[in-house]
Amino acid sequence: AAPTRVFAFRDARWAPDPVLAPSAAVRSPQPAPLVIDNGSFQTRAGWACPDPAVPAEPLLRFRSLAARSRGARGGAGAETQVGNDLGSPEPLRWLLRSPFDRNVPVQLELQELLLDHVFQRLGVSSQGCVDHPIVLTEAVCNPLYSRQMMSELLFECYQVPKVSYGVDSLYSFYHNRRQNWPCSGLVISSGYQCTHILPVLEGRLDAKNCKRINLGGCQAAVYLQRLLQLKYPGHFAAITLSRMEEILHEHSYIAQDYIEELQKWRCPEYYENNVHKMQLPFSNKLLGSTVASEEKQEKRQQQLRRLQELNARRREEKLQLDQERLDRLLYVQELLEDGQMDQFHKALVELNMDSAEELQSYINKLSLSVEQTKQKILQSEVNIEVDVVDSKPETPDLDPLGSEQSLEDVESINEFEPLFAEEQPEVEKPVAAVQPVFNLAEYHQLFLGTERIRAPEIVFQPSLIGEDQAGVAETMQYVLERYSKEQQAILVQNVFLTGGNTMYPGLKARIQKELLEMRPFQSSFQVHLASSPVLDAWYGARDWAVEYMNREEGWISRKDYEEKGGEYLKEHCASNVYVPIRLPKQAPRAAEAPSRASGTGNPGEQA
Repeated sequence: AAPTRVFAFRDARWAPDPVLAPSAAVRSPQPAPLVIDNGSFQTRAGWACPDPAVPAEPLLRFRSLAARSRGARGGAGAETQVGNDLGSPEPLRWLLRSPFDRNVPVQLELQELLLDHVFQRLGVSSQGCVDHPIVLTEAVCNPLYSRQMMSELLFECYQVPKVSYGVDSLYSFYHNRRQNWPCSGLVISSGYQCTHILPVLEGRLDAKNCKRINLGGCQAAVYLQRLLQLKYPGHFAAITLSRMEEILHEHSYIAQDYIEELQKWRCPEYYENNVHKMQLPFSNKLLGSTVASEEKQEKRQQQLRRLQELNARRREEKLQLDQERLDRLLYVQELLEDGQMDQFHKALVELNMDSAEELQSYINKLSLSVEQTKQKILQSEVNIEVDVVDSKPETPDLDPLGSEQSLEDVESINEFEPLFAEEQPEVEKPVAAVQPVFNLAEYHQLFLGTERIRAPEIVFQPSLIGEDQAGVAETMQYVLERYSKEQQAILVQNVFLTGGNTMYPGLKARIQKELLEMRPFQSSFQVHLASSPVLDAWYGARDWAVEYMNREEGWISRKDYEEKGGEYLKEHCASNVYVPIRLPKQAPRAAEAPSRASGTGNPGEQA
């Protein structure tokens, strides 16, 4: 028999990040650098300090999301929650906002919220500024405008002394270097929004031949959600993005040969042995109500009592308002009867009336309305008293004169007692005792068959979701063909996989298979997977910050920012290539004036 593979969704809630007290080694003898891996999926932050008292791991890890509630009317203002303070993303899915467009930060207001959260929870105690150097990751070939806004935020808002920018995948590449590793290689970085192919030659990034694929874990989760919602339309709302990400992280894998794997899934025996059943939460109670009739009656009475109280309150308010208006109109009428015509006409103008007849008409209408409201209030009080009296237990009336008739009625009722006796147990039987026709637990299960390989396959075949892009294997071959054969042989000796979207089982074997198909016969290559594809970028940035803490290489000081602009970048072993903005030189106006004069002097020469 096939083993039962039923898995329950964890639906883990995020615990709010505590406010950490920094160690004294972070402040002395000099402020330690603060390392922030600014990822589009998750932000990781921690200290880069060689002191063993400071943990050499990220102290903060939270989703790069923020939600701002509008606030209640008349109550407190809008409340902003960041990262793990959200608890769970699903109830706030329509309010969630990210500072990233693909993997580039473009919403600096939201980025400022994320940085505020980092500095506050890490316990940065400097007053009015952040006096720690900042090491920040950025996207490959990051646009100058994005870096300019980020530098402006760090230097102008937080007053940081210096900052260094680096590429997350290159930090991971250098963190995983061993003694016998070459300094060249082909880095495949697949994250939440994008996948990059980065050639590294002699320790430096070759930015001209970098390629990006606009596919990652986010698109795989959306595709898996669409597949399962089409397969199980009855559980449309329960198939959330958070649960799809859980399926991708724990139950998906990369097929070494996609077509061959699909053929395997057509075999019933293979399907039964490999299908994963995801158990959705459900209630054991049936749809029918199991509340006793007495409880239902009591709830109805409570609702009726609330409605009666609400109506009585509204009638009293209406009666008070109408009585005040009626008293006002009667006062104006008394002015007419007393002969005070001037005050009477002024009062009519204030009431927006034209004549005494119109005033009398309004008085009659209000008097009738007041009387009717009083009658309704009295009637409602009588009804409430009747309800209270009727709610008492009834006692049978013994009528000595009609005893014979009552005995006849009892005998006639006794004739029908067998019929009622047969029906009564069915009515009083609790609904929970009724056995369901189908198994509720099985009805709330999602069967994951080919979906386990179809969702992550989009990185190799973007056409599965209608994207007109090349896959990882085609892009890798395209990048390699831009180099000579000798350089290709050097690059393929160190194909390095990093990023959260490379943690699927079978990805390394799939890359090896693709390289075997595209490389020449009997040529060698090596594929390496990062030791920790998610955290190695932060570890690499920390290693770099500790090594270059007291050097000027790679650090952008405040003086550099003020002199060379926010887009300025100091290159280092894990950074982007700095390409300054080159504006076309404009000719001086003094030189333009003689040319215009000579041009207008002889039209024939212009022709």
